[in-house]
Amino acid sequence: MKRRDLLRGAALAGAAAALPAAAFVRPPETVADKPLGKIAMEEHFMIPDFMEYFARTYPNINADIARLAPGALMDFGEQRLAVMDEHDVQFVVLSLAGPGVQAEKDAAVAQRRARQVNDFLAGEIRKRPVRYGGFAHLAMHNPPEAAAELERCVRDLGFQGALINGQTNGEYLDLDKYSVFWERAAALEAPIYLHPGNPVDHPATYAGHSELWGPVCSWNFETATHALRLVFAGVFERYPKAKLILGHGGETLPFSLWRFDSRWQVCNRGGRTLAQPPSFYIRRNIAVTTSGMCSDESLRCCLDAMGAQNVMFSIDYPFEKTGLAAQFIEAAKVAETERVQVASANARRILGLDRQTAACPPSGRARIENKG
Repeated sequence: MKRRDLLRGAALAGAAAALPAAAFVRPPETVADKPLGKIAMEEHFMIPDFMEYFARTYPNINADIARLAPGALMDFGEQRLAVMDEHDVQFVVLSLAGPGVQAEKDAAVAQRRARQVNDFLAGEIRKRPVRYGGFAHLAMHNPPEAAAELERCVRDLGFQGALINGQTNGEYLDLDKYSVFWERAAALEAPIYLHPGNPVDHPATYAGHSELWGPVCSWNFETATHALRLVFAGVFERYPKAKLILGHGGETLPFSLWRFDSRWQVCNRGGRTLAQPPSFYIRRNIAVTTSGMCSDESLRCCLDAMGAQNVMFSIDYPFEKTGLAAQFIEAAKVAETERVQVASANARRILGLDRQTAACPPSGRARIENKG
């Protein structure tokens, strides 16, 4: 197969806006002697039975993306692997493209279908365990059942954690009912990737501006607010080992840490208390990825605000260009030690990829070679 055919096969990746390749050429004196061996974790898939849920995102995106998405999302073989190989992406953690069962009203249906898609993903991982990992898809309608499914996926299927697409039927993960879920996630040391999703309502601030509804603006602010609810509700104070992951450069949170601490002192707290400043929990319990944020300024802010140990590479395949994301981290204006941390080392630690998992089946966590 010719290279141009492989690139054309990336489908949706070609719909993203491109930047000049010259802007991402690493100076000769900083070229590494060997590849970074990148690990990415906001990388999506789809199965036909879940297209009805995925179609609910169509008002957020343009028609070309809606048309091209299914083909790229449903491929687990030559097309996806060719893009990974071309750009030295060694390992990806796959997750169902949203909203999935977060948009399902019937709790029993949601629970059954979440288990269905997790079993399907486990089957694909078994075919290529050194290339693919998985984030569980969870029905958050019933928190104890969601906790049990998370444990099944981590312990029995070898998944790295879970990805949740925002609110479920208007309920956010800071509610007391979800304590059982956070307790289990913390005990499993299973990170929870909080992925953007639509809010339950359509605020008037977006009226008449369809371009703001979705990836440009509303998803970002909705996800940032959801994460802050967890912080200020004391979830991470009660469960210090809980780990949240935010994509897209941390959904603006790294930029505002100082203000969170400052205004926490004077805001109407509604009776809430925290033993530490808000930034303490954000730095300790939240990690961020570079998905969809190929910006030196954004990366530098994340590294300085969150600490280099809390920043990880991701792409957001197939909604972003793999080549653009790979070239960005290879040429980013950071120290080489930071580059290796972001590209793969932090992911190996946070996702537990280096831990011995003798109890896991062959589909379990792959031991990823440390190329750093």
